[in-house]
Amino acid sequence: MTTWSLRRRPVRTLGLVLLAVLSFLVLRRFDWHTLVPPWLRHRHLGLQAKGENFMLEDTTFWIFGGSIHYFRVPKEYWKDRLLKMKACGLNTLTTYVPWNLHEPERGKFDFSGNLDLEAFVLMAAEIGLWVILRPGPYICSEIDLGGLPSWLLQDPGMKLRTTYKGFTKAVDLYFDHLMSRVVPLQYKHGGPIIAVQVENEYGSYNKDPAYMPYIKKALEDRGIVELLLTSDNKDGLQKGVVHGVLATINLQSQQELQLLTTFLSSSQEIQPKMVMEYWTGWFDSWGGPHNILDSSEVLDTVSAIIHAGSSINLYMFHGGTNFGFINGAMHFHDYKSDVTSYDYDAVLTEAGDYTAKYGKLRDFFSSLPGAPLLPPPDLLPKMSYEPVIPAFYLSLWDALKYMGEPVKSERPINMENLPVNDGNGQAFGYTLYETTISSSGVLRGHVCDRGQVFVNTVSIGFLDYKTTKIVIPLVQGYTVLRILVENRGRVNYGNNIDDQRKGLIGNLYLDNSPLKNFRIYSLDMKKSFLQRFSIDKWSSIPEAPMFPAFFLGRLSVFPSPSDTFLKLQGWEKGVVFINGQNLGRYWNIGPQETLYLPGAWLGPGDNQVIIFEEVMAGPMVHSIDTPHLGRNQYIN
Repeated sequence: MTTWSLRRRPVRTLGLVLLAVLSFLVLRRFDWHTLVPPWLRHRHLGLQAKGENFMLEDTTFWIFGGSIHYFRVPKEYWKDRLLKMKACGLNTLTTYVPWNLHEPERGKFDFSGNLDLEAFVLMAAEIGLWVILRPGPYICSEIDLGGLPSWLLQDPGMKLRTTYKGFTKAVDLYFDHLMSRVVPLQYKHGGPIIAVQVENEYGSYNKDPAYMPYIKKALEDRGIVELLLTSDNKDGLQKGVVHGVLATINLQSQQELQLLTTFLSSSQEIQPKMVMEYWTGWFDSWGGPHNILDSSEVLDTVSAIIHAGSSINLYMFHGGTNFGFINGAMHFHDYKSDVTSYDYDAVLTEAGDYTAKYGKLRDFFSSLPGAPLLPPPDLLPKMSYEPVIPAFYLSLWDALKYMGEPVKSERPINMENLPVNDGNGQAFGYTLYETTISSSGVLRGHVCDRGQVFVNTVSIGFLDYKTTKIVIPLVQGYTVLRILVENRGRVNYGNNIDDQRKGLIGNLYLDNSPLKNFRIYSLDMKKSFLQRFSIDKWSSIPEAPMFPAFFLGRLSVFPSPSDTFLKLQGWEKGVVFINGQNLGRYWNIGPQETLYLPGAWLGPGDNQVIIFEEVMAGPMVHSIDTPHLGRNQYIN
């Protein structure tokens, strides 16, 4: 074979030369300049800050942006939401990039399906929207740990959002992968990304003066060439400014606008002003109200921002849903976790429907100079289906035998440090701790975030941040003590993000003596977790079910799938899965009363419904065509 190749090489070389000459003679007849589209041919300068104006190439440019997070919206609905954004009169999409979802385990990246960032950005370009990318690594966003992966917390000395070596090493590896995807999508490479944000609201954290210059350099070293921005609220603006990066502001009221724009004018040379986040509503916490902002106030503030000469981004234009366990939390005085809905009282509802805000803002943007707006797309249909009546049941205690061997440890191990998921620990869900006791007494320990305590299989109460002790009643002989601990969401904003380990933290004490010899079950409730429960594992529902438990039913969809909302009246607290998709948590303390079920995740005919209920089950799950997000409270 080698001899044949050597003999043929002169002939092959002559053929390639002749082909090249022929190609030149033919192709030189074309004017290749005319084949390159004008919008690509003249891309040299990109978005620039020139005096008081943004310039896109040599044209004055106003950023009218809106935030949609691809990871909170089913991929099948991305186009619908983006078309509605374009039809509202906006010209720029902004989105965060959640590190914790894209790198769930060290070095294992997921940009598939609902996490296909590149597809989302390219779809925006196809619709005619520019993109401002907000890649973090910290993003806040009311997402677990502000988008940072929980496996970072395996390091007991971890200092998040600093130049601590353990953190920067992980950021470098993540950015190596992420930026290889982002760089080709930049404006100067023919893509729609016109600006990139450096971290997020760092001024209000500000633990390491070397950190923001490090992130800026990390972006630039990996090929980010577009305009760089920072974004800070009133608490952090003074400390969030970075040399060579345009500062922008986050706010909700006109009073803040005057205060913050005055500061911007004094802290940096004459530069264009931008409100990176104008908060069109607010997020909700379990046990609180559903926060809303009056549509007339939104219109007045948006109008004031633009008439003050500032560009704007509406946060959120469309909020979407905290599917699964991705919601974040706040913990200042009290711990408050975010609800499943990220409706946010935004310009579009959680299900993508129009609001009064949409109509008023569309009228306002259509009054500004420019091309006429596209007609708004039709609404997607909503349906009420027949109720789901669970037919089968599997108690948690019976399910344990299908879990495989538990982790055995002398002392409790927090979720993040459990030897599961190829050494990456457990990120989300529940963890069950078991040990043996032989006496009664006072049980105490540091439980994050909520632990249901069982003597054998009998629930005796809960431990959480407010209830740190519980009395164990009289027991006879050796008794199994169990604590089912739920990670309700890691804090996403504040100075205590380094302390967000979940599960049992440190020793568990009975009358001041540390308990030992634990069996620990990781109940992350991923798709693979539920697949262990084949149909032969289930039994008919008894008259008095034992809790916690899984319930199995079916949602019959005819004639074709449409969006619907599940109302779990009579159920107390748990999680709902449809065809293996985790819709998120429900809890009867409110405010949220319904879970959004996208029609895109349903099929015609029967759809599998699994409910994990912690305390008390209702007789059925209702499917209705209208969401109920709770008692409204106007934001002060």
